[in-house]
Amino acid sequence: MKIEKAVLRETAYVAIGTVALSCVMEAVFLLLKLWEPAVLFGNLLGALAAILNFFLMGLGIQKIVSSGTDKPENKVRLYMTLRMFMVAAFLVIGGVVPCFNLFAVVIPLFFPQITIFVQKFLLKDKNSAETGISAPEKVSGEETAAEESGPSQEV
Repeated sequence: MKIEKAVLRETAYVAIGTVALSCVMEAVFLLLKLWEPAVLFGNLLGALAAILNFFLMGLGIQKIVSSGTDKPENKVRLYMTLRMFMVAAFLVIGGVVPCFNLFAVVIPLFFPQITIFVQKFLLKDKNSAETGISAPEKVSGEETAAEESGPSQEV
């Protein structure tokens, strides 16, 4: 199976953002005078887990879309469960092996979400500047049918 360029491109964005945020995290540990080699090793382990998790998510979705299965929700749940077990294994290793700082392992797992949020925010501003159209703002008191029905069950 050939990996699509979109999966590689988005994984590269997440990897760059994760590395940048990892450098910021290292600087914070230095400023707080809590830095030790275990922080660096934990950061590397956590960043690897975060980037690998994102890449495997993209690869799984690509595989599901290309296969055209009848029940893609079940495959998505299966792949998500397997990825969560992988992340849990990284966390156990980070917690058990003394050369890793557990906080430095856990914190980078949030970096892909932060990177995606920032990327989405920057692209939103870029798209509105190019088109001259900004996203419509919600009028106070206005609720959509989706909000009224409660949380969605999306996968």
